[in-house]
Amino acid sequence: MKHCIATIAVFIIGFSAIGQTCKLNLSGKVQDFHNGEPIVNATIYNKTTDSYTTSDLEGNFNINDLCKGVYQLSISHISCETKVVEIDLQDDSYKVVYLEHHVEELETVNVEGASVSKETDTGQETIIRKDYIDNNSSASLGDVIKQVSGVSSINTGNEIVKPVINGLHSSRIVILNNGVRLENQEWGIEHAPNIDINSANSISVIKGSSALAYSSDAIGGTIILEPKNIAIIDTLFGKTIMGYQSNGRGFNVNSSLAKNFDSGWYLNGNLGYKQNGDLKAPDYYLNNTGAKNLSGSFQSGYKSFEKGFEVYLSYIDSELGILSSSHIGNTADLVNAINSDEPLINEPFSYTINAPKQDVSHLLAKAKGYMRFKSFGKVTFQYDYQNNHRYEFDKRVGNDRDKAAVDLRLQTHSIKGDAKVDKLGRYLINFGVSGRFQDNFANPDTGVKRLIPDYTKYDLGAYFILKANISERLIGDFGVRYDLNHIDAYKYYYKSRWEERGYDDDFSDIIIDEVGIQYLTNPVFTFNNFAISTGLLFDINENHEIKFNYSLSSRPPNPSELFSDGLHHSAARIELGDLRLGKETSNRFGLSYLFNSNKFNITLDSYFNRVNDFIFLKPIGTEETNRGAFPVWEYTKTDANLIGLDANIDYYLNKAISFNVKTSYIHGQNLDEDLPLIDMPSFRLDTAVFYSKKEWNTFNASLNYVFVAEQNRYPDYNFETYIPTTDSYELVDISTPPPAYNLFNFQADMTFDVFKKSKLNVLARVDNIFNTSYREYLNRLRYFADDTGRNITIQLQLNY
Repeated sequence: MKHCIATIAVFIIGFSAIGQTCKLNLSGKVQDFHNGEPIVNATIYNKTTDSYTTSDLEGNFNINDLCKGVYQLSISHISCETKVVEIDLQDDSYKVVYLEHHVEELETVNVEGASVSKETDTGQETIIRKDYIDNNSSASLGDVIKQVSGVSSINTGNEIVKPVINGLHSSRIVILNNGVRLENQEWGIEHAPNIDINSANSISVIKGSSALAYSSDAIGGTIILEPKNIAIIDTLFGKTIMGYQSNGRGFNVNSSLAKNFDSGWYLNGNLGYKQNGDLKAPDYYLNNTGAKNLSGSFQSGYKSFEKGFEVYLSYIDSELGILSSSHIGNTADLVNAINSDEPLINEPFSYTINAPKQDVSHLLAKAKGYMRFKSFGKVTFQYDYQNNHRYEFDKRVGNDRDKAAVDLRLQTHSIKGDAKVDKLGRYLINFGVSGRFQDNFANPDTGVKRLIPDYTKYDLGAYFILKANISERLIGDFGVRYDLNHIDAYKYYYKSRWEERGYDDDFSDIIIDEVGIQYLTNPVFTFNNFAISTGLLFDINENHEIKFNYSLSSRPPNPSELFSDGLHHSAARIELGDLRLGKETSNRFGLSYLFNSNKFNITLDSYFNRVNDFIFLKPIGTEETNRGAFPVWEYTKTDANLIGLDANIDYYLNKAISFNVKTSYIHGQNLDEDLPLIDMPSFRLDTAVFYSKKEWNTFNASLNYVFVAEQNRYPDYNFETYIPTTDSYELVDISTPPPAYNLFNFQADMTFDVFKKSKLNVLARVDNIFNTSYREYLNRLRYFADDTGRNITIQLQLNY
């Protein structure tokens, strides 16, 4: 029966063809989309007639003797994206077909088979792969990027982790989440970035301010989280990760699902939850260090070569406990805590999170569209909105027991227009403009004097970047950016504080009202910020490479540095801003050497960073409040030098065994006081040996050793305070760093085929194998307790 139907169909088609004249001609030309140049030897496959032809030296092609009808042509060329066009042929026709001939090759780097964006050719950039992110699914952003040499963290316990790049953190580091600059209340040491790493396909860490398309104030560096690149094929895939951590009896689960269509439409989503109870040092529990985190993201849109759009939505909500014994009532408590070998509060394990704690939520919504124009390039427009709501809870009594001591809501609207001109062959030009509006509301219903005032902030920026393949061995880039920042605040000051700070002489014109013992003021500041980045990459030969980069950048003071005035409850200290502070200006020189061979990979990053008017928090004594005496920390400025070297070395003994060594050293100097800079990372040496055996279900194992030296370069800001209970003065030692320490860690994983198209990865990891007691200099809770002890992680990852 099937043979009969086929025979009849062939007969009908043949009869139809006889009945019409098949002498039509389809001709055309294949051109480069960017510069209009002809593409030679492009393959034109006629799917309808199952025939082939190629383009000539002028890019022209000809297909003769065609009948009337609809034809599908597939046009392809090496290094091009294949393009399918449909033509309804009724008469002789001519068609120009444009192919993408170099697919943004100046911006692409291959990382273990995954094509990801490369933000800078001459800057010091490291890209973290997706498999490493997945293996650390329960970790924070700050913990994950510490695998990069020269990157550390400044912590408030183990759950509140802020990245530090070459000694700089907080407002000096810009974080991009899917092309959106993260805007949250990140000015405090104990304010961690509101980021779920599980939604990222790669993480780029750029040292210094080379990424001018995003900001001029990234004096420390830029961290860029990128989602998975969308493939224009019909596919459905996903993964689920589940893990358990022994320390804190924590668990995490994350699941993602993506659907792509060959028409270019796509959608994907990610949902995660993690929780842990009290963490444990080797000898005691760290009470009230539990955490809960709920996160989710959704992405959808349409993608083709010529045009596309995307909508993206993410939400994260975190409840973070802060070590109970770190909650001091006055300086006497601080002295007792520092002098005690164990926390002053030592209770059994619990999942309960009490005050002091933080409850932070962050909503991000983004809409983006792009279009490519022939012989020009790609134009992109983006709008995004962020809503960051931060609660900080102190230990309070009575009717205020459950009321937050800090209630801040920061809303941000941003727009950005960007153009990439790629018609110039060896050159790529990128320019654009951006605008941002912020509104910060400090809720007065807390019943506590507001540490950060109400304010609005406007930012306008413009940038121009040129990348060039100067020769086969030399690549150069140059970028310039200008930003205008305008901040308009309404702030109450006690008259006593106003006079104590000397503001009555310098800022009497900003007083707009007098309310009892307070002044209502309207500080308004405008800052003009310039940034320049330029560099060269010289490919000496197939093994050796040298990079040089210079960047000039500036950062205006953030609202905390300008306006802080009162007790910061979660930090248990009084913080004082200074209205006289101006912008920081950084001149950074970076020199890198890269060596790659079959056996060795070596990267050496050296830098010198001169920062004028460097802003930092400095302890200056104590102050009496109605709750007792507290340490006073003041924002002040100095000129500073930061000099350092980061090294990363890989050695491949054979196919199964390899070694890695990472180390970093930084020398930070306060030039005005001729003292070391406060809060500089210690010398760190990180070594690891890896073993892999693909035949054993892709078995991988690693043993890691970490040595962190004692920080011998630190400023002595110790002070004495009066203790009424003993009628004596006691030294408050807040400066002396803890001793050096050594840690050993182990990890192993295997991957199994479980279903027809599914794989299960089983991972086991032991951190701090020997349950070592230690205290990290950059952990704010080192005054009160040891860091966490041994932690065993079991993780299952199902890819489907």
